[in-house]
Formats: sequence, structure tokens, C-alpha cells
Amino acid sequence: MSDHADEQFKLLDQLLRQESYQRDNWTNRPPAIEVRADPGREQRKGVPEVIFGETKDTAQIIAMAGVLLTGSGRAIISRARPEIVEALRAAFPEHTLHVRDAARAVVIYEHDYARSSTGGRVGIISAGTSDIPAAEEAALIAEEMGCDVTCIYDVGVAGLHRLIEPLRNLLISGVDAIVVAAGMDGALPSVVAGLVPVPVIGLPTSIGYGMGGKGVAALLSMLQTCAPGLSVVNIDNGVGAGSTAALIANQVAQARRHDLGKK
Repeated sequence: MSDHADEQFKLLDQLLRQESYQRDNWTNRPPAIEVRADPGREQRKGVPEVIFGETKDTAQIIAMAGVLLTGSGRAIISRARPEIVEALRAAFPEHTLHVRDAARAVVIYEHDYARSSTGGRVGIISAGTSDIPAAEEAALIAEEMGCDVTCIYDVGVAGLHRLIEPLRNLLISGVDAIVVAAGMDGALPSVVAGLVPVPVIGLPTSIGYGMGGKGVAALLSMLQTCAPGLSVVNIDNGVGAGSTAALIANQVAQARRHDLGKK
């Protein structure tokens, strides 16, 4: 077993020992709300826990955010309804709230929280402006995982000439992975995957008409791609797309640092 793997298992043991303390140490957590937030996930896995706000009530979200803030200094809430944003402001007045409207997301930071850069480079592309919310969710997660993120929006196949120059610039910048968000026919990820030498994550969005609408046609189109190097997440799963791209980019960045250390 490699030294890196040994370190990961030692860290896992340490985090499991700390989990109970971190969960119970937030004194403002409403006692009637049972939550098991995972503040050690990023250290253990490389991906932070994200609170899915769309289907949780406000008290649950506040309780989980409190546990994450105590354990890691940061809480990320996706699909945050407007009333949740205001409730979070009231519940955490001493913290910094970053609201990302296009992504429908909120990130809460302890005042001394410092997000470190990993050196990973992620590109985010959307086919149309209607795909931007899912693309922005992916961008937010990749940024919170320490990546440098470059976004290119509204370059879909209806006007494919719009893609060429921005995509060339993205490749020149040395991007490590690319997320492509597309609804309707979902063709753009296959186009991009057929042109670039880096992994592409297809992000189907729930944009479309009639039969095959709500992302079904886009999802099936991406799954049926003949372009190698394209992986696909579920419909509107910006968190999954962004975290996958960031994991790839962060591993590549680690390899770059290792190679530079040898020279």
C-alpha cells in the first residue's frame, strides 16, 4: 500500500473519531432536529458535503449548516429557496454569506475561513442561457474545491461557430477537465468531447419541449455519444458534474506539482 493510501486511512480513522464531537458541539442546533452532517467529507474524500436545500425545511438546513460551520468553517447549500437565504442571514449574523443567484446556492463562511487553491483548472460550458443555473452550480462546487474555473456560456449547436474561439482559448489555458451543460437535444457535450484531449462531463439540463423534454432527450443523447472521453451525470446535477471535474483537475494538479518537484 502506498504512503498516500496509508495517510488517507489514518485520516479516515481520525475523522470518524471526531465526527461525534463535531456533530454535538454546535449548541444552537434545535434539539428536535436530528441531523448527521459530514464536515470531514472534504478531508476524507476531496468533495465537501453540500446541503440540498430544495426539499429540506428551514430548521433542518440551519441545523446542518451549523454543524458544518463548526466542523469545517464553511457550509454550502444548493437549491436554496429565497426564504431560506433570509433565514440563514438571521441565523448566522456573524458569518459571511455568499449568495450565488444564478446557481440558486448559498455558501456560509467563518470570518477566518480561507479557501486554498489546488491549482486544478476546470472549464464550464453551457449550450444556452437556460442551462446557466446548472452550469453555475457546477462552477461553484469546483471553485469551493479549490479549482480555477473559466466559464463559457451560450455557445450551443444552433450557432456552433460561437464555440470555436472560446474553446481554443480554454485549451490554451491548460484546462484539466470540462463540464458541458446542455438541454434540448443535448448535442454539445458530444461535440466538445470529440474536439478536446481532456475529460468531459456531460450535464443534461431539464430544458426542452414535449416528448423527451425536462432533460430526458439530453440525457439519452449524451449516454449514446460516440465521442470517447465523455462521462454523464444525472439531469440538472451541477453538484455531481462540478465535483467530478474538480476531482479530476485536482489529481492532475497534484501530478503537475509532483513532476515539478522532481526537476
